[in-house]
Amino acid sequence: MAKKKEENRSLWGDAWRKLRQNKPAMVGLFIICFAVVISVLGANIRPDGTPDANDQHSPIAKLKPGSEIDMLLVRKNEEVNKSGFFGKMFMGGSEVEYKKYPFLSYNIIGSEVIIEEYYKPGPMSSYEPSYKSYALPEVLYALDIEKDVKFNDLGNGTMEIHLLNKEVITKSIDEMKAEIETNQIQKQRFFLGTDRHGRDFLSRIMSGTIISLSVGLISVIISLVIGLIMGALAGYYRGWVDEAIMFVINVIWSIPALLLIISVTLVVGKGFTTVFMAVGLIMWVDLARLVRGQVLSIREKEYIEAGRALGFNDFRIIRKHVLPNIIGPVIVQSANNFATAILLEAGLSFLGIGTKIPMASWGTVITTHQGFITQPEYSFLAIIPGICIIILVFAFMLLGNGLRDAFDTKGIEVNV
Repeated sequence: MAKKKEENRSLWGDAWRKLRQNKPAMVGLFIICFAVVISVLGANIRPDGTPDANDQHSPIAKLKPGSEIDMLLVRKNEEVNKSGFFGKMFMGGSEVEYKKYPFLSYNIIGSEVIIEEYYKPGPMSSYEPSYKSYALPEVLYALDIEKDVKFNDLGNGTMEIHLLNKEVITKSIDEMKAEIETNQIQKQRFFLGTDRHGRDFLSRIMSGTIISLSVGLISVIISLVIGLIMGALAGYYRGWVDEAIMFVINVIWSIPALLLIISVTLVVGKGFTTVFMAVGLIMWVDLARLVRGQVLSIREKEYIEAGRALGFNDFRIIRKHVLPNIIGPVIVQSANNFATAILLEAGLSFLGIGTKIPMASWGTVITTHQGFITQPEYSFLAIIPGICIIILVFAFMLLGNGLRDAFDTKGIEVNV
């Protein structure tokens, strides 16, 4: 038993050593790990931490990368359930307490903040300034919406303010001015500009990472469970079991994958859950064929016959002796399936039958901005998500090729 464990460790150790020496595969692994970190941390590291990075500001739509805009933060008159670190990870983001208003200039006169609204004139339009004013308490506090008079100027440089939680406070105008200039007026930089709805484009791209990886991961898990079971049963028992399973596999194999996925999606309904279920239920076919072939090649080995002679049941033989010896090819196929799932999800979202708006799938982002591809000034809105898809799929292909070489036992000396 100790010798067997040592041999297993040496095989896995040798595979890891060979993988580390494969530079393209390690580059692919680094890209995948980087994408996983972005996905796991989620809204905690995105510039826009709202759910699905969906904070829209139409006046600043289609800003160029690197643009910096002044924002006035105005407190919402409602209770906001803010999520903590783990809430932002698993819930996709957290609601914010303040609404942001982009402006060109501002002035505080008396007890009011007056902003010159941001305006981006078109090539054939002239600029006409527009102004908005907000009372100082409106900017800083959640006010009691049931009160007709939410704040009063007491006339001695102070104001009485009725808060949403029914508390009444007194604040000096000078204190509120200082707090607004310190905390409520901020500069926001958009490193990749904004999309057509004025959302931070970098945040949308980062939010799309978790969509692609989640669809790939769950689809691969579904295909692994079904493919391993069906392939192992077909290869181990052969006979009518093999014929029945191969009939199902051949039927599914004969239907174009994308057409079958679209059919499933249209029957069940659009949505994130439907996408990975449909993709997973299609991809198991390739894995089942691979597992069946591998099991057929080892089912007559001496150690399998020894297991039968010792009276082990079929389930134990398959679980303990068959599946562990085909894990290498299965891992390689799973890496390739991961890349396929990402492409299929992007394609479905591009066709409008994948994830629902406002989820920031890369395919959805491309669809939203496909009309800008011929406009050099805004073509980055369609090109960047396409590049992200290419890079992530290429990373999985590099890793899959590296795993194939790492688990190739040709030329490996085995000490008996």
